[in-house]
Order: sequence, then C-alpha cells, then structure tokens
Amino acid sequence: MYRGSRPRILPIIVVIVIVALVVAAIVTVGRMLFSGSGDTRDNKKTTSSVIEQAVLAQDSDRSVRWTVRGPIVADEKFRSYQIIVSPSTRTFVTYSGYLDQVIDTKTYSNNLKAYEQFVYALDKTDIAKARDTKDADLRGVCATNGLAYEFETLVNDDPDHTMWSSTCKDSQGTMTADPLQVQALFVNQVPDFRPLFTKIY
Repeated sequence: MYRGSRPRILPIIVVIVIVALVVAAIVTVGRMLFSGSGDTRDNKKTTSSVIEQAVLAQDSDRSVRWTVRGPIVADEKFRSYQIIVSPSTRTFVTYSGYLDQVIDTKTYSNNLKAYEQFVYALDKTDIAKARDTKDADLRGVCATNGLAYEFETLVNDDPDHTMWSSTCKDSQGTMTADPLQVQALFVNQVPDFRPLFTKIY
C-alpha cells in the first residue's frame, strides 16, 4: 500500500505548487498595476512640488526667465526677447535672428522683498503645474501667426525646469498657467517695457 500511494501523491503536490505559483504571479501583477497608477499620480504631485519649490526659492543664485519668440520668418526679421528676474536684478534683453544677436539690454536693480512678491505671484498663476503632453519640443511651434512663450527656473543662469506655451490654440504646450497672466507679471517688472513685435507685424 505505501509503495503504491507515493506516485499518486507526487502529482498532487506538483499541481498544488503550480497553482500556488500562478496565484502568486497574478497577485504580483495586480499589485504592480494598481501601485503603478498610484505612482503616476504621486509623480505628478512630486514634479509639481519640485517645480514650485524652484519657483519660490529665493537664494542668491536663483532666478526665473521668460522668453518670447516671434513668428518663424527670415533670419534678418526674426525677433525674440527675454526678461530675467533674480533677487538682485531684472534684465530685459531683445534679440535679432536665430543666433540671438543682442539688440538692446536694460538692467535694473532688485531686492529680495520685491522678488519674493513676484515669485509668489507667479506661483498663484499655477506656473508650477505642467501639462502631460508628448509635444515638449518648442521648435517650429506657432510658426506663422503667433508668439511662443518659454518659462524657466534657473540656478546660476542654468535652467533646471522649463515649460512652454503659445498663442496658437493647437499648440498649448507643457505649461498649464495662462501665458498672458505670466506675460503681464514679467512685463510689469520692466519699468519702460515696449512691445517688440509691433515692429514686424
């Protein structure tokens, strides 16, 4: 009796082990799927939080930059400008051509209290919230009939976060904030700001 029962028990044990492994595999895959979707939401919150910290940072090596690019035209007619605001300075630079030949530079002093108010105003536009999009490339965007906007947070003049938008409805970009609100905040940092693009329209 004992010798005859051994072969019958062995297949049962093998089947039980296989079933246990299949169940374990299903549970593992299920956890990965559910935790993965949660991680995506957490990653979005974390990314937004990191950008917000960069926007609100007021260290001396910190600054924010706003770049406005005109329509894609001949190199001789292409224009763009930047407004860079830091705790100590505000700079308005206008450029000609795609190689950024400087037309004019205006620099103004700034102070920490003024910078604090400015970056908190930026934060209230939801500037730190980025849109989920595959189109993260600004090149060629809104080429013929509008303006392209780029927002950057900088450390020692090097960007660590970049987002963009445009005036074209089909090219909203990665920035969820209203670009006209952000534009107004930056323009108001330049006392004698004059619109650049009225010269080429």
